Amino acid sequence: MKELKQRSTCPISTSLDVLGDKWTLLILRDMVFAGKSTYGQFLQSAEKMATNILADRLAGLEAQGIVSKAVATDKKSKFTYRLTEKGVDTVPILIELILWGAKHCPTIVDPGLLAELQTEKDAAVENYQGLARAKALA
Repeated sequence: MKELKQRSTCPISTSLDVLGDKWTLLILRDMVFAGKSTYGQFLQSAEKMATNILADRLAGLEAQGIVSKAVATDKKSKFTYRLTEKGVDTVPILIELILWGAKHCPTIVDPGLLAELQTEKDAAVENYQGLARAKALA
């Protein structure tokens, strides 16, 4: 994974350099909302990410300090990925993307999740951040 070069001092530009790829955001989505933590679990996502793309994006997330990688307890040849505190800080971004997509795009969203996010967004952010932190410490 090559080092990211900052193209400008704009925070939107620098954030997009790290998070602006759809595959990166889908990995984060799967970690936060589906509890996925292994390479094999990420490959099972509906979007059918290619293995080379998945490996590259996971390496990038690790290089940026958004996820940490550890040897799995059940199998020494398998790794698990967990959000770092920097990764947990992406939860509000993901929630805003869900709300924007549900409002402006023809999407199918879990009605329970959507209702929770629309009526109690701040509590939902805290809840999902807490769950992600707990998983990171497990």
